[in-house]
Amino acid sequence: MARHSRRTFLSSSLLAGAAARIEGRSYGFRIGVTDWNLRQSGKVEAVALAARLGFDGVEVSLGRKPLGNKLPLDDAALQQQYLAAAKQHGIRLAGTCLDILHVNHLKNDKLGQKWVADGIPITRNLNARVMLLPFFGKAAIETRAEQDYVASFLREIGPEAEKAGVLLGIEDTISAEDNARIMETSRSKAVRTYYDIGNSTNAGFDPAREIRWLGKKRICQIHLKDNPNYLGEGKIDLGRVLKAIRETGYDGFANLETSSPSNNIEADMKRNLTYVLRLLGA
Repeated sequence: MARHSRRTFLSSSLLAGAAARIEGRSYGFRIGVTDWNLRQSGKVEAVALAARLGFDGVEVSLGRKPLGNKLPLDDAALQQQYLAAAKQHGIRLAGTCLDILHVNHLKNDKLGQKWVADGIPITRNLNARVMLLPFFGKAAIETRAEQDYVASFLREIGPEAEKAGVLLGIEDTISAEDNARIMETSRSKAVRTYYDIGNSTNAGFDPAREIRWLGKKRICQIHLKDNPNYLGEGKIDLGRVLKAIRETGYDGFANLETSSPSNNIEADMKRNLTYVLRLLGA
């Protein structure tokens, strides 16, 4: 075989193998990873790293520090770089995270509303489908009034997200029932729960029970973690959680948001991914 033909063949084989990895999961959903836990927040290099480690996709941070009056990824050339990298490495952009809501809280800061509106077309352009809206720390929506305020805004912005084909995932520390009430109040098919098993466990909830109760239609994406431990070595029975996810028929991304106990990102991510795949029988 000629050198050029061999190189072309090998390149095609690698891409075909990556595509088979993504589409051929027997357990119904895909395993991704957050770029910030790869310590590549908002960097295109996270795509190649996630692929090399064996993930199906990477969740992309939209950044916490605006550039002028724009989100860091509000740049057409940069978005094209992400799309090209995902195509080259045969994985998907699993979603985006509107990190800046840790700074401009959606419950009481009008600027937070602007960032949501700005993040929707970015997420659409990246073919990422899901944009995570975080509510933690000072941004938490603990009171009924705070939850109603957020739900009211989501009702306003919902049609815009629906038109763009983007799901708005609310991630927080409140109960599944409170999340469902926010979704119902928003009256938008675009508003879903972004379920984080670590946050819910720490808040005193049973993630397996809540995942079953919410069901496939109300969950847009999932974070898997048991920080600061390796998966399987903390307090969460991950096998039980994964069983619940599969029983709902969920077919989106479950993204590892795991810390690195050894401070070796690649080794620890491989270890956690291997553990998840072993539990899934993959």
